[in-house]
Amino acid sequence: MNVPASRPDWVPPDAGTEFTTRVVAGTPPRAIPAGRAKRRAPEDGAALAAAIRAGDRSALARGITLVESRAAAHRAAGDELLQRLSPFAGGSVRVGVTGPPGAGKSTFIDALGAQLGGAGRAVAVLSVDPSSPVTRGSILGDKARMERLARLPNAFIRPSPSGGELGGVARRTRETIVLCEAAGFDVVLVETVGVGQSEVLVRGMVDCFLVLLLAGAGDELQGIKKGIIELADVLAVNKADGDNRARVETARRELARAVHYLAAPDGAWQPPVLACSARTNEGIDEVWRAVERFVAGGRAHGGFAARRREQSLAWLGALVEEGLREAFAARPEVMRLRAELEPRVAGGTLPAPAAAQAILAASGWRAPEFSAKGAAVGKIRPVMGGDSG
Repeated sequence: MNVPASRPDWVPPDAGTEFTTRVVAGTPPRAIPAGRAKRRAPEDGAALAAAIRAGDRSALARGITLVESRAAAHRAAGDELLQRLSPFAGGSVRVGVTGPPGAGKSTFIDALGAQLGGAGRAVAVLSVDPSSPVTRGSILGDKARMERLARLPNAFIRPSPSGGELGGVARRTRETIVLCEAAGFDVVLVETVGVGQSEVLVRGMVDCFLVLLLAGAGDELQGIKKGIIELADVLAVNKADGDNRARVETARRELARAVHYLAAPDGAWQPPVLACSARTNEGIDEVWRAVERFVAGGRAHGGFAARRREQSLAWLGALVEEGLREAFAARPEVMRLRAELEPRVAGGTLPAPAAAQAILAASGWRAPEFSAKGAAVGKIRPVMGGDSG
């Protein structure tokens, strides 16, 4: 059947063939009989775990989607999958890559990952994109900048929305790292959203924290401040090519002098400040060698194992805090009192601290009392359970 086509209303009436868009009327979907709707069968935990262990990329993607899901129905399956795969995790080098917007993080990861993949390494990239505060959606376009890496058979790229999470990473980045390691990837690169000095949460997830910087953007001065530069294990000034090469070298020297004032105690690692170009690949191998030296030094002196223990404890703390927040928010008395007090707080008739105290008190919590010396003398009552004692 020939369906007439029309031009969109935004096309000028006198436009020529340069506007090729047409609006074509569609046909109504065929009605599906009641009870015939197709739904994907729930994933079998053992089969999915086995497929991930065998290196099935499709299964790995489905597993990550499962553990990222906020649906209550998926939580038990996601937890089961993690329990099955955790014994096979931990064998990769975890590297966090952060830096300000425009530093070329995605292009750098593409160049680095292509070099590592070409050398036979299995590389997984977890790219976190900023989410809209209005719709919570993300474009997830970082993968489009990784054309070379995306074509390698031994590479896996997973874009994820930050979902409004602070710290530059996604809500389930730690869990995703475990799944990638269980799938056999020996290098995991975590790219943060790129918002600046606050992206420090990723350091508690990785073995090496790499910060990319730009010349002429004030970053050499920022190195003097206590912030993200202080936590960096390796620093690299990107885009050292063409007419920008001299500016990058100047910025590198100034930043190296600034980092000197943040030097660690004698015998500790001194973060190198390097120059590189993700566009021409110049200096990329030197940056990776610095990462390998840092990791090798940590393995030799116990810092690597200590950092992995810190990662595990940070993961535990994050899960406990998330569980407490969700359990607290789901309590009927909390939901009822919030619905009652929030309009008063919004209208300015009730101070927010007073409303918060009322909600906490209704849930069974009370703030600890402090003595003159600052020691807590009160007892915090738990959210869960019956009699708090």
